[in-house]
Order: sequence, then C-alpha cells, then structure tokens
Amino acid sequence: MNRTAATGLLLAASLLASPALAQDDPRASRCENPTEVQGFTTCADLAKAKEEGALVLYSPAPEPDTVKILEEFNKLFPEIETSYVRLQTGALYARLMAERQAGSYLADVLHMSDQTLVHDFQAKDGFAPYASPQLSHYEPQYKSKPEGLWTWGAVIMAGFAYNPAFLKPEEAPKTWAEIINPLWENSVSVKSSNSGLQFLTWELVGRANGGDEFWEKFGELKPKAFDSYVQQFDRLVNGDDKLAVTAQYSGYLLYHQKGAPMEFVAPSDGLPAGPEIWGVTTQAPHPEAARLFLDWFLSPLGQKIQAENIFLHSPRTDVAPPPGGEPIANLKLMFLEETPELLDRRQEFVRMWSRMSGLR
Repeated sequence: MNRTAATGLLLAASLLASPALAQDDPRASRCENPTEVQGFTTCADLAKAKEEGALVLYSPAPEPDTVKILEEFNKLFPEIETSYVRLQTGALYARLMAERQAGSYLADVLHMSDQTLVHDFQAKDGFAPYASPQLSHYEPQYKSKPEGLWTWGAVIMAGFAYNPAFLKPEEAPKTWAEIINPLWENSVSVKSSNSGLQFLTWELVGRANGGDEFWEKFGELKPKAFDSYVQQFDRLVNGDDKLAVTAQYSGYLLYHQKGAPMEFVAPSDGLPAGPEIWGVTTQAPHPEAARLFLDWFLSPLGQKIQAENIFLHSPRTDVAPPPGGEPIANLKLMFLEETPELLDRRQEFVRMWSRMSGLR
C-alpha cells in the first residue's frame, strides 16, 4: 500500500474524540496574531513561560535523542530548565496514568508512539487544547480530530536490518512472510511489547499474513525483545543476532552514518509506519513553557534538528528527509486504521508478545 492509498486509512480519531473540550477552550482556536520568537511563530506567552522556568517532557525516545532535542530548545530559552522521563510507550503511559489517578500532574508535554494509547488518553481528556500556529503546515491525517489536541511530530517505520559480515544479502528476508525461517532461530531480535512500533507491526503484518497464527509461528524461533533499537543494532554490530525485525529506519540511518556495518531491507510488501505524537497535557505544571516548546518543535527549526540528529522523517513537506533517507513519498508505507477495538487488541498483543519473547 503506497502513501497515497494509505492516507485514507489513517486515524478515524473522531470515534474517540472529545469535541466539546476543544471547542469550549479558547486555546483550541488558532490565535490571530502569533508572535515570532527566535525564528518561529508561537501563541505562547513568552514572559509567562520564562517565569514558569521549567519544562517536563515524557517521552519513549532513546535518551540521547531526547537530550539533544531539549538541549537545542534550551539554547534558545536558557531561562527554562528542561527535564524528562523516559520509558517505552506502554510503560510510560502506565506511569502517567498512575500519577494522574493519584492527583499528580507532572508532565507538561507528552510524546508517544502508540496511537491506540494516544486516543485512549484523548478520550480521558488528557490533552490540553492548543492550536499551534504551526498546524497549518501539517496535513489533516497528521493532526487530531478535533484539531489542536495532538500532532504527529514524526513518521516512524519498521523493516529489517542485518550485518553483512554475519549474513549474506541473498539470505536476508525480502518480505514479512520470510521472517518465519529456521535460519533465525535464537538469532533474531524484536521490540518489546511496550513498543508502539511493535504493536503496529504485529497488527498490520498479522492481518496480511494469517493473523495471530503467523506470530505464533514466529515465536517458535525464540526472538529476543528489547526496549530500544539501540540494543537491537548494537547486537547486530557485535554479531549477537543475525536479524533485527521491526528495525526502525531512523535507527538504521543513524548507525549507517556512523559507519556501522549495517544493511536495511524495506520489505516489498510494505513498511509498517506510524506516528510519533506530541501534545500538551491537561493541568500541565508549566503550560506556557509547554506551548512554547511544542511550537518550536513543530516548526522547521525543531523538525530540522530532529531530522538531522535523530534521523526521523518530518510530516512537514518543507523539511528535508534525514541524511541518507528516502523521502516519505518514495517509501511503500502501511498505516493502521484507528478503531475503538484496537485498545482491546493491544492488551491481547501485550500478553501474547511478552510470552513469545520470553519476558513473561
């Protein structure tokens, strides 16, 4: 499925949206006169943001990625001290909800890579309405419905990766069906059940290859599960595994640029692709700093920092793809249609995937 065909399947978010919240809050309406600050436009109150003096980001990204983003923001606004909490998406969401149920509102900006959990948080009125002036540069499929609750900050995609020193190119799988091969027994890695990208892959690839039975067969190969692509790619470099499944394209581009012996396979039947979603939380302790950060991150300034240092693809058409990366339009991507029952499917996935990968 190419990108043009896939956009019709993206995010039927209206099924889970809370339109009254966005319509009643004046922050949901795009301000008429955004201010230009440090090369980007914002509707945040800069004086109040500096007075708040802090920003707390909850993110599943590898720590070096989060640190880089926050460092670049802090260079422009040194008065705002930044900090973060890093866990894989499933664990991050569980922590966030436990905190909020206990009456602790610690996160200002939430970043998650699992659209199912994003919609669950939206249904719980977890996102604070804020129509960033940057939203006009994002196509409708990359924004919440109603607009102004969250935005795709990047498009991530999954394929296969291997080290040619330990696996011949002709042996590498070319389709998803080929990952069920005795050659990979005890020598293949995947992401853990906390990964939004892994759930996305499980659902999309399973649908095209016989459902859960396909993954049961794959589980017989005893895949090892890891929270980060860093662990997956390090193991390939060291020869600990022959193949990384659900290998993140951005991770491959990063390792390849550093000269690591690595090859990436874009399966001919498509790369599961999904969002890195960002939004301001309700009852954020530093709301103006959160809005200021979100505007910077969604602007060409923040998106360029992300592409050039973290190798993620921006949804913006005015931001170049990561160094060495193919433009989104050139990639055969598979997107997941959002439906209410996916939250139950995700719970089943966690049980099944954790058992298959030996984590439970």
